[in-house]
Amino acid sequence: MLSQSPVFLLLARCLVARALCCATLLCSVRLGVKVSRGNSSDSRGVLLPEISLCVSERAQCVPSRVLHLRQLPPDVSEQEVLSLALPFGRVSQLITLKTKNQAFLEMASEEAAVTMVNYYTSATPSIRSQPVYIQYSTHRELKTDNMTNQRAQATLQAMNAGAVHSGNMASGGEGRGIAPGQSPVLRIIVENLFYPVTLEVLQQIFSKFGSVLKIITFTRNNQFQALLQFSDTVHAQHAKATLDGQNIYNGCCTLRIDFSKLSVLNVKYNNDKSRDFTRADLPSGELEPAATFGKSKGLSQYAYFCILFWCFPSSGLSMAPVPGSLVSHPRVSLQMAPPAVHSVLLVSNLNPENVTPHCLFILFGVYGDVQRVKILFNKKENALVQMSDATQAQLAMSHLNGQRLHGNVIRVTLSKHPVVQLPRGGAGQEEQALTRDFSGSALHRFKKPGSKNFNNIFPPSATLHLSNIPSSVSEEALKDLFSLNGFAVKAFKFFQKDRKMALMQLASVEEAIEALIALHDHQLDHNQHLRVSFSKSTI
Repeated sequence: MLSQSPVFLLLARCLVARALCCATLLCSVRLGVKVSRGNSSDSRGVLLPEISLCVSERAQCVPSRVLHLRQLPPDVSEQEVLSLALPFGRVSQLITLKTKNQAFLEMASEEAAVTMVNYYTSATPSIRSQPVYIQYSTHRELKTDNMTNQRAQATLQAMNAGAVHSGNMASGGEGRGIAPGQSPVLRIIVENLFYPVTLEVLQQIFSKFGSVLKIITFTRNNQFQALLQFSDTVHAQHAKATLDGQNIYNGCCTLRIDFSKLSVLNVKYNNDKSRDFTRADLPSGELEPAATFGKSKGLSQYAYFCILFWCFPSSGLSMAPVPGSLVSHPRVSLQMAPPAVHSVLLVSNLNPENVTPHCLFILFGVYGDVQRVKILFNKKENALVQMSDATQAQLAMSHLNGQRLHGNVIRVTLSKHPVVQLPRGGAGQEEQALTRDFSGSALHRFKKPGSKNFNNIFPPSATLHLSNIPSSVSEEALKDLFSLNGFAVKAFKFFQKDRKMALMQLASVEEAIEALIALHDHQLDHNQHLRVSFSKSTI
């Protein structure tokens, strides 16, 4: 019964302790790095056995200023490691163990470390698309000899100084790493808008970085813009650092993101233009093409389609690359593909006295090749418009829903009908006149693959782009053409390098829409017809 005697048990414990000390000593010789624990009075520090840490820390949930990073790329740089932490506050110490693909960071405060770990729990960080795992270390403090890890310490000092100078973290270094003046509200501009971008699309994208509270969308200077409020400024900063400059779809819909001067958004209505995700009780409000926001009055608004579902691919792109602006990361297209939906649109609240199938063909033809148009015989304020494909239907819906046509604010939604049926043989003459087949029309703008028209799709604006102008037609002749058709010309100019094109500004967006319908394909001489489209430019 020797194994149960107190003397034997004490001797066994001493042997185990001695073995652990030897293992620690061997690790220290190999690493040359010291780590002191917070409850140790040994000023010389305890040498770091990183192999045993990897095992023990998996079960370690006690907050610490020291964080353990695992599965780093083999050739990871100190800058890349630090860029994960600097958005949350100042980093006091850095130890990189490149042969083990690991690193240890000591934050200036435990609060900053807790914030960093909590954030990356919901948004897995990555370096060069490789996921990185972050957890609390069992160590309370890092210490390094002056001769060890010199490169890491030099990089640490430089990046800490640069972050404070550039405003990427608070100069005090003890807080959460947010510069004064940065707010949880982001201002988002979508450039090269080929596919529609909706409020739902933005919510799907940005919610990967934190809780999205409110979104307001609008159009300013013929650009789709949005204001988006996160629950936390750290989330806003990480979203900006990750998504700024990326494409939602391959080759188009580029995100340009800045911090807004606003700290809180005031959302009055929950509809397809604005949404307060914390207030389900808000009314939908009236869907008008113009609305007010802040101090800017009468901003032209998008009305967006609400069925495009945006989600991150299950593999490939990691949505948490290196945050912060101190280290540049590859700009990877999100490469989304629009989902397949029906290509037939339901247009309602039309003015039956002025709207014809040809009128709708010309207007909707700005955003795709219209195949058929049917004005409903028993309800002439409604019409069905069949586009060539679902993408063109979504484009037309996003740009034309909520616009004013012949005095009425029209509604454009997806129809449940897969195609527009032509009238049967027994239909009357009036019913037959309300349905037109345009599938063979020579006026289709997008029938040629790779047409440059795909790059010139813009929302309705008061400025029209005129093209295919004969050299014999003067500025006055074009102004007279529009004036005689009842449109007030406010400004006009030919393109300096190509007089076959010009810009013409009219009194309003509604007037420009009606002018486009009336004068697109107008014959200017015996073999040239005027081409009219909306412009993103102003005169």
